[in-house]
Amino acid sequence: MQIVTFTRSTPDTAARVEVGSDGKITWGGASTVVNPWDEYALEEAIVQAKNIGGKATVIAIGPEMHSEALKHSLAMGLDEAVRIEDPALDPVDGLSYAAAAAAAVNKLEDVKLVLFGKEAVDVGTDQHTVMIARKLGFPLLTSVSKILAIDTAAGTIQVERTLEGGKQVVTSSLPVVISVTKEINEPRYPSFIGIRKASKATIPVWSLADLGVSLPVRRTVVNAYSNLPPRSVEVEMIDGEPAVQAKLLVDRLLEEKVL
Repeated sequence: MQIVTFTRSTPDTAARVEVGSDGKITWGGASTVVNPWDEYALEEAIVQAKNIGGKATVIAIGPEMHSEALKHSLAMGLDEAVRIEDPALDPVDGLSYAAAAAAAVNKLEDVKLVLFGKEAVDVGTDQHTVMIARKLGFPLLTSVSKILAIDTAAGTIQVERTLEGGKQVVTSSLPVVISVTKEINEPRYPSFIGIRKASKATIPVWSLADLGVSLPVRRTVVNAYSNLPPRSVEVEMIDGEPAVQAKLLVDRLLEEKVL
């Protein structure tokens, strides 16, 4: 049985987002990190593969920059890593991502569990997980905070989902696509030996031709953004006793039609 998880390199969440002279979003020279939500999926893939005696494979879709996330994953303990890159995937949208990801899962053997982090922090979306499950024809379980049991003989999995109203225990057939929350585990730090081993790893790169898939017809989106205008802020201090300050404040708020 094989477990597959996906990751990507994203700019540090402290990076400043700006619009370049070409009208496109830029993160400047910000360093990249593993998408924080992915670390929980990576950890769970390692744990569950060990529990069932299977193999855990991590996949990234995109250019060379994502190889760093893959090497981090190998250093954590993932068994294998693959990167998918193709000119047709630049730029990539959710549907194209899903088409390539589903084809990669189908190319691998005996995949019963596909794991995702909650979302990608740089684009703030999780729509690709829904699309991938649909393309694979697998059930989808979101907001999973604990995997309670995997019965490979019966071909079932039982999980706990954390919802706004409480906890929900769900049993599904395998194979299945799951997105996990940060409550599911505590991601490990890569070991020194793991880092050295990962640094020497050769990560295969698959094209869309290798996957035997063509992308759906897409509309071209022209990005033409602009930076927000600078804000002009004025500060006014209200003096006097608390009761006087309160009255003056209310009067000013009413005057400015805030209240």
